[in-house]
Amino acid sequence: MDSATHRRLNVIQNHLLLQSSPSTTLLRPHQTAGEFFIEQGYSAVLPENLKTGKWNVLRSISSPLKLVSRFRDHPEIATLHDNFVHAVETYGDNKYLGNRYQWMTYREAGIARLEIGSGLGSCVGLYFNNRPEWVIADHACSAYSYISVPLYDTLGPDAVKFVVNHAAVQVIFCVPQTLKNLLRFLPEIPSVHLIVVVGARDDQMASLPPQTNVEIVTYTNLQIQGRNYPKSFCPPKPEDIATICYTSGTTGMPKGAVLSHENLIANVAGQSLRMKFYPSDIHISYLPLAHIYERAGQILLAYCGVGVGFYQGDNLKLMDDMACLRPTIFFSVPRVFNRLHAGITNAVKSSSVLRQRVFNAAYSAKKQALLSGKNPSAIWDTLVFNKIKGMVGGRIRYMFSAASPLSPDVLEFLKVCFGCVCVEAYGMTEASCAISFMDESDNLCGQVGSPNPACEIKFADVPEMGYTSADHPHPRGEICVRGPTVFQGYYKDEAQTREMIGEDGWLYTGDIGVWLPEGRLKIIDRKKNIFKLAHGEYVAPEKIESIYVNCKFVAQCFVHGDSLKSSLVAVVSLDQDVFKAWAAAEGIKYEDLRQLCNNPRARAAVLTDMNLAAEKAQLRGFERVKAVTLVLEPFTMENGLLTPTFKIKRTQAKAYFSKAIEEMYRR
Repeated sequence: MDSATHRRLNVIQNHLLLQSSPSTTLLRPHQTAGEFFIEQGYSAVLPENLKTGKWNVLRSISSPLKLVSRFRDHPEIATLHDNFVHAVETYGDNKYLGNRYQWMTYREAGIARLEIGSGLGSCVGLYFNNRPEWVIADHACSAYSYISVPLYDTLGPDAVKFVVNHAAVQVIFCVPQTLKNLLRFLPEIPSVHLIVVVGARDDQMASLPPQTNVEIVTYTNLQIQGRNYPKSFCPPKPEDIATICYTSGTTGMPKGAVLSHENLIANVAGQSLRMKFYPSDIHISYLPLAHIYERAGQILLAYCGVGVGFYQGDNLKLMDDMACLRPTIFFSVPRVFNRLHAGITNAVKSSSVLRQRVFNAAYSAKKQALLSGKNPSAIWDTLVFNKIKGMVGGRIRYMFSAASPLSPDVLEFLKVCFGCVCVEAYGMTEASCAISFMDESDNLCGQVGSPNPACEIKFADVPEMGYTSADHPHPRGEICVRGPTVFQGYYKDEAQTREMIGEDGWLYTGDIGVWLPEGRLKIIDRKKNIFKLAHGEYVAPEKIESIYVNCKFVAQCFVHGDSLKSSLVAVVSLDQDVFKAWAAAEGIKYEDLRQLCNNPRARAAVLTDMNLAAEKAQLRGFERVKAVTLVLEPFTMENGLLTPTFKIKRTQAKAYFSKAIEEMYRR
């Protein structure tokens, strides 16, 4: 017996001896490959390196011995072009893209892709919000091996200019509103030679000033031109770049994450093993297509033949759009789910005592039934929950939350009230979207599930924050990801790429996780954005904000600290309905809400509620906010306080609220 085999058997024998619960942890041999793994509920545990004998890598139990890189049922699909060809051939007459008024089929979208793609260049910028033309232009890029570069329509002109020049964008799709922005700095983006204006008529185009070396055409005219002079497809190879997604980040200029066709197909193929969608499903598209969450979702939806309905472009009208479109799939973010939860609970509290009792009885009974794995009585839906379901069209069967942590209480509330599958996920652009997500049957809230079958996860120790993979009873550390989903690197930025990807291929996410029982991942902290207070304590503001945002008064929260100060302060964007109701109950008179925000009693009430949440979450003393400023204005992309993935831009927020921060530290 050679030394390598002997070493391998010793490792396996040692781990067999260490197993304390054979009923839940099982070492399984794979006779053909000669590989071994420990089954742990939703995950499988494997050694990163047999020489060390350290079993610290987790994979999905759905595919423990080989990471997924292609769709299991259709391994011939290797690129986004292949994926859409499959969709057109399989679901040709099914409705694909549309809104409450008009739809086009998969076959019609396939024809439009050819017409639009026949007149494009090698690098295409998409500078407008969600609508069918965005998806068709993206399909056209894939069909002709062009690189698509999403441009957030809420980015400032400096950032847009930077991205266009950095990626050498040649063609930009825009709408009349974003065209106005482009025309202001067109001489400063010399690589652009064609601008395609979506949703504009010829008579509107006539009033535009002539630009040298740049052709400006309507989307309709480009489509007619392609129809008259079609070009054969030029399909990409799996390793070709599909898109450069510029992550806006919380500081500085955006970084361009390079994603290949095989990156995106692998990620979505992994998701397809645990998420099932059908041609009868309808998805409502309102999350930015420039963000990888919605983008990857649409790739999976096309593979499954799902219809995609688009919102009107106004988030305030989202519920109205949903009531009309009646979607069955709802990809969203905690901010929206929190508002939905608050709206329902406030409506219940303001109803009669009898209605409150009926709701509470229905909620309790349905919750107990779901937790015990039984079908709840239909009477509760008839009496209470059907009306709530009607708020989002009455047909939602799948809710998916990502981008930031969702409160366990809110996730449970959604499951009970809407009676549908509610899944929370964790991912990032650099991993082509999903890194982990919950199993549909998993009722444990407050975690983000097991690894995507297309990647594997390990923890790296972060000793300066007290997190190590040797922590008991549950390992903790920085989440590292490896597999075919990991991006190619940052465009023209080797230094930043080396910071993110180690020599052994692990992507360092900057997020801190803990392994819960049965191989579930929970996000508990953030390695980046930590700062030190005057007494030397390290503070992770994002973790603290995720706790305070569950308070009844708090719609959004920005927590700030200073190395010269010993305490934290916070700016709270208020839930105005709750705030008004509190003032009425307290008998406080005021001329306007801004005046009420400065009322010491109001600040004290909000801070008291936040302290209760801090106590419940067992925040340490230095992690608790000592003063608050109340504001009515929400944190948005438009006012520069949020990234397109709804994360707070900390540097900008610090500057924006500088006077308020100074005042809080003077109190």
